[in-house]
Amino acid sequence: MKKFFKIFGYTLLVLILLISGVLIYVKVALPNVGPAIDITVERTPERVERGRYLANSVTVCIDCHSTRDWDKFAGPVIEGTFGKGGERFDQTIGFPGVYYSRNITPAGITRYTDGELFRLITTGVTKEGRAMFPVMPYQHYGQMDPEDIKSIIAYIRSLAPIQNEVQESVSDFPMNFIINTIPVKANPQTMPAKSDTLAYGKYMVNASACIECHTKVNKGKIIDGLEFGGGREFMLRDGSIVRSANITPDSETGIGSWSKEIFVNRFKMYADSSYKPQAVAAGQFNSIMPWLMYSKMNMEDLEAIYTYIKSVKPIKSSVVKFTAH
Repeated sequence: MKKFFKIFGYTLLVLILLISGVLIYVKVALPNVGPAIDITVERTPERVERGRYLANSVTVCIDCHSTRDWDKFAGPVIEGTFGKGGERFDQTIGFPGVYYSRNITPAGITRYTDGELFRLITTGVTKEGRAMFPVMPYQHYGQMDPEDIKSIIAYIRSLAPIQNEVQESVSDFPMNFIINTIPVKANPQTMPAKSDTLAYGKYMVNASACIECHTKVNKGKIIDGLEFGGGREFMLRDGSIVRSANITPDSETGIGSWSKEIFVNRFKMYADSSYKPQAVAAGQFNSIMPWLMYSKMNMEDLEAIYTYIKSVKPIKSSVVKFTAH
């Protein structure tokens, strides 16, 4: 019996040492995406304007890095808060920790070189080598054309500086370890020619990260085979649940019966100068999708997105879009 307990004790000790070694490795050696590149982004008017378009209408960086008015439909960005950060994503809305969007105005990013910003946007690794939780879909931005990323950098460098000290994000256990395993090296792609509508549409769908919201997840990971099938749940501030739409080309439960014009107009209705976001009371339907920002996407890009979405696998999935608290 003594021999058994001795063997058991040694085995337990080895397991503890192994687990401790793994945890130390994850905390110390990861994330490992390589050093920041040495670049200087020229802030030409053309590059800044391209970045403005991407950050406000495609990648919608300004959406999360500003203050949104959740008392109105689709949470429009409040004027004067562009890029100031401070939006909170926490356990009350399903996150494994407390995360804050950073201040991306010049007042908040002066310590970053352009190369460090490039690495941050495309891999989720900070200047200090810390991993960010992928509230920002950096896995998708890491597959964008480097020229587009540089344009976004040029644009945020041009924002009006706003002094706003943002709290540090903190992950709960075990996410405080898992988070270091998430970032991977960027896999940049060249933006296809717009004449190749299908390939260009795929590029724009990736840049817009449509798949992230429009696919069910398991422990934060997209469920293979359900891409774009909708049904992902998002908890609103009042405890109500809103679910993303099925945007696959299924004719009954998706957008299979939608024409290109219907699809584009679904976005453009919010770009009408007469449209004003309606007030939404607690317990009433609201949408987390920043419709006002996406509505400013140009027609050519929306049409390309439609072409690509129509090419994906149809999924029959009826979605109950809203459950009041």
